Amino acid sequence: MSFLRLPALLGVVAGCFLATAIAQQPVTAPPAMQPSATNNAQSVVVDDNFIHKQFGEEFSLTPASTPFVRDIDGDGVEDMVIVARSKKPMLDAAEHSYKVVDPFYDFYGYGDPKLTSTFGSEELMEKNLVVLVIHGAGPEAWRSDSPKAKFVIINVPFKKVTVRRLQLRKRQVNGIFAEEANSSAGDSVIFWDGKQYKYQPLGTGNSDD
Repeated sequence: MSFLRLPALLGVVAGCFLATAIAQQPVTAPPAMQPSATNNAQSVVVDDNFIHKQFGEEFSLTPASTPFVRDIDGDGVEDMVIVARSKKPMLDAAEHSYKVVDPFYDFYGYGDPKLTSTFGSEELMEKNLVVLVIHGAGPEAWRSDSPKAKFVIINVPFKKVTVRRLQLRKRQVNGIFAEEANSSAGDSVIFWDGKQYKYQPLGTGNSDD
């Protein structure tokens, strides 16, 4: 063998050993590809099973149940808003740690959900409809098994709900806008004022917040 070819041959052999050594090393995904609690949580499916886990068997989804993921309470963590149906929204409040609120009747001077939950609507389209809100906590946000707070909003007349920005006098918040079912009624919005949910018919002026 020519001495001129010997260095080249040795280089090839060394390269083969190096490739074998690298192949035997454990492969670690780059940081961007590492699984995290947040990424795993995003696989949560919002279906009846999820609603039952968070609010109980008295609640079910409807064709209008499109989930909206926004920061509703202004703490920088994602919350979830979704329409559901329930004949007995008060029943599992203690068991599943949610609060039933009625900002609609509270606006008109009837503030006790234990009483107003019995009022209900006779309109078939909106009968037993409620708005569920989960205030998120931690990296899993609204998907957490222990969210910051959960609310069932009752008696809001609507045929469609969306979540978008609402301009208050001093700041912007994400509001729950209700396209009301009664054709003679105007649209309205529900928003978190820092302590509770408030109902506001649109066109009547914003909060002094």
